[in-house]
Amino acid sequence: MAVDIAFFLATLKQEVETYQVPVVELIAVQSRSAFKVLVATILSARTKDKVTAVAAQRLLELAPDPEALRALSISQIQELIFPVGFYKSKAQYLSKLPQALDAFQGQVPDEIDALVTLPGVGRKTANLVRAVAFDKDAICVDTHVHRIMNIWGYVKTKTPLDTEKALRKKLPKKFWKEVNRILVTFGQGTCRPVGPHCYRCVLEKHCPKKGVRPAKKAGQGRVIPYIPML
Repeated sequence: MAVDIAFFLATLKQEVETYQVPVVELIAVQSRSAFKVLVATILSARTKDKVTAVAAQRLLELAPDPEALRALSISQIQELIFPVGFYKSKAQYLSKLPQALDAFQGQVPDEIDALVTLPGVGRKTANLVRAVAFDKDAICVDTHVHRIMNIWGYVKTKTPLDTEKALRKKLPKKFWKEVNRILVTFGQGTCRPVGPHCYRCVLEKHCPKKGVRPAKKAGQGRVIPYIPML
């Protein structure tokens, strides 16, 4: 049976409204700064949102723009962003970022091909910055989006890049900008990579559960939904 993607995403959009939003979207709402969204997104790779949020706040208080970031040494950046994952490599990327932005008159570009020329920016980061900071059509595919779309059988792919390509062909454009936020939040809270909580999932009766080994329900009482915290 084919998945009704509009129904699935609409149902989850309502479900995750009470969850904490991913940190890059929180920064976008608070500041509307493409530079801050870019910095937070670079920091967020392979790092929990709550760690990213604290590190991003520390760094951006001292370096809210490229010129202020240019004034910081690599060791200062490392100290500010620790303990994000791969903090030494990310400090190197961030140290080089102001000079890289000089090619764009000090502004963060909004096109994918331009964004991926910046240090530390791959396609996932570029798509997320384009969608969140500029409100432009982009499909950001991380491990949650890749995994859940395959669980649903909406795509049959082996890598996030393959999933991005497949979704560009198949997913209606009206869902592009919000699919990452919905599935990342849902993937952190209910449809986890290990032991997904299918018993409390609002899509439990509809989901094909391809390749899934659900967690067992503990106890008989009311299940309190897990909400990922920043």
